[in-house]
Amino acid sequence: MELRYLRYFVAVAQTRNFTRAAEMLGISQPPLSQQILRLEREIGTPLLKRLTRGVELTEAGEAFYQDACQILDLTGHALEKAKGIARGVTGKLSLGFASSVAFHQDIFRLLQTFQQQFPSVTLLPREASMSSLMQDLQEGLLDAAFVRLPCETSKTFNLKLIASEKMQIVLHNAHPLSTKQEISLSQLSDTPMVMFPWEIAPSLYESIISACVRAGFQPQTGPHAPQLSSIIGMVSAGFGFALVPQSLSCVAMPDISFHPCQEASLTTDIALAWRRWDRSPTLQHLLDTLTQQLNVDT
Repeated sequence: MELRYLRYFVAVAQTRNFTRAAEMLGISQPPLSQQILRLEREIGTPLLKRLTRGVELTEAGEAFYQDACQILDLTGHALEKAKGIARGVTGKLSLGFASSVAFHQDIFRLLQTFQQQFPSVTLLPREASMSSLMQDLQEGLLDAAFVRLPCETSKTFNLKLIASEKMQIVLHNAHPLSTKQEISLSQLSDTPMVMFPWEIAPSLYESIISACVRAGFQPQTGPHAPQLSSIIGMVSAGFGFALVPQSLSCVAMPDISFHPCQEASLTTDIALAWRRWDRSPTLQHLLDTLTQQLNVDT
């Protein structure tokens, strides 16, 4: 059964008149009457009572009219939904987050702006380690991911830089250097360093170790914290000092202090990563929103 049969029948049922229905549909009356007869033959029962002036619905016609209206409404909704997805204004967007990037205000300011501009897009956020994010992005389980650089595996994806931040030193307040404003890494050569596991973010891990080696010492690494964000808690518990991105200084923990690191070259970047072949309209809207935000900030 063709959808146009339903549209023709609904028009006749609503106007109760073939002539007015034909005018509303923009066709002539004879073809309309023929299509309704063809519909009735296909169903096997009359749907309309032909009167001298107009028509009335039969009992079968009344039931068919209700269902036909629902079918047409659902069809229209399905078409609009598909068109919206094609334009990137509806649908879903799965986004990954490295654990430490969630503390940077630009990330959620971007998502808030995007959600205001595209309220019918459902955001599906998921936090994971860098290695997991890269794998899920490669396998198509994520549309994009907010990652922390340096990250060697991220080079296989498109990257758009969002922010660059310095690494800061976190000390327990009982440490002799906790009253200092700026600290050099070389001053911490005798203090154990709290680190995250290498597999969480290999490139950043090696960057931190290399900075210590350039400062003249091989760091004494104690127990590992599960994530960058949990390192601060271990410093608060007295396990040693740590290097964390500047945005993590918003984390409130007892008995700790944050200090600028004299090694100015020790920095980390936040970027949005996505697959190079991905041409999703919804993803493009996110990229456009990010570009607009970065232009405003500069």
